[in-house]
Amino acid sequence: MHQSEWHREKFGDFFDIRSGVGFKYDEYVNSGIPLVKIDNVSHGFIKWENRSYLPESYVNDFPEIVLKEGDILLALNRPITRGQLKIARISASDLPAILYQRVGKIIALTEQTLPNFYYYLFDRLIFRFVSRKSIGSDQPFISITDLKKEPIPLPPVTEQKKIAQILSTWDQAITATERLLENSQQRKKGLMQQLLTGRKRLPGFEGEFKATSLSAAATITMGTSPKSAAYNSIGDGLPLLQGNADIEGRRSKPRVFTSEVTKVCQLGDILLSVRAPVGSVATSNHDACIGRGICAIKAKNKNNQEFLYQWMLWYEPRWAGLSQGSTFESVNSSDLKNLEIKLPEPAEQKAISNVLSVADRESELLENRLDQLKQEKKALMQQLLTGKRRVQVDTEAA
Repeated sequence: MHQSEWHREKFGDFFDIRSGVGFKYDEYVNSGIPLVKIDNVSHGFIKWENRSYLPESYVNDFPEIVLKEGDILLALNRPITRGQLKIARISASDLPAILYQRVGKIIALTEQTLPNFYYYLFDRLIFRFVSRKSIGSDQPFISITDLKKEPIPLPPVTEQKKIAQILSTWDQAITATERLLENSQQRKKGLMQQLLTGRKRLPGFEGEFKATSLSAAATITMGTSPKSAAYNSIGDGLPLLQGNADIEGRRSKPRVFTSEVTKVCQLGDILLSVRAPVGSVATSNHDACIGRGICAIKAKNKNNQEFLYQWMLWYEPRWAGLSQGSTFESVNSSDLKNLEIKLPEPAEQKAISNVLSVADRESELLENRLDQLKQEKKALMQQLLTGKRRVQVDTEAA
């Protein structure tokens, strides 16, 4: 069956953008109807960490800005990068809610456009629009007037509906995987809290954990930065790990090499960031030179390396209490050497690390699956939202 071609029309002929109202602070109340402000609009959803409320009577006083499920919102700030472009869709769990100023609600003006389809299109459409505009101080916000002149593709309604259904299925799979990942990570945190403190013991183990210092349990090597003149990208010398910028996914990922080798870490060493952000933990995938932003930790005296790694992960959020310095937050060699750690016997350390490593692998598999789903959806959107790939629609619906 022959399919109708996609047309290009002006945004403003098919959509309007209605901004919220700038309510005064003295109108706020402690509880009531929450306001959706610009800071509440995240990429794809509404975040409610910080809420402001208006009296419930405002629902009747301002019906034109009362939100409903499925409404598409656009933060009318100045997005310099794609990460700052915020477009979200209101879900049932967000309601009731009222729209505040500097947030626009995108309203379909005709039945030729389905919001569920255009929600997926607006992100790339508006980002392209913004990227062509000046980012000077005289244009601090997205211009609604200019945006209305922007060309948009107009597929047949039946095709819009089918594409929206397909992409919605991918969204559901992504959301389900995100929940599984969150549950997996929460279970791991619970296990760490129980097993690494001795509150819960694995079968066959008993006795108290013994308090000792980190320097008694492990060799600690503080990094020293080589001269920048020794840096190179041709593999001369060793990979250089300078700080958190050389860590990705809790694994070392060096950007450069250095022909001047100062302090060295070995494959499998625990890496700890000792300058802002303090306390980030990773594992070295390399024999490498370490700069002053990194220290390397290696278990000794029969202690288990993986157990120490898991313990450092558990301790990671607590480093803020040790950080110091006005220019850079940092921890020094003395802080690390004197850090108290409570250890079970080596056999129990190994058993605990095995349990926690299994939990890590479960989360890693889910993270990989989530990344795969997002990449596949992105590729599909590139095809479906440009008309490069057409979908088949039911003959009766067409």
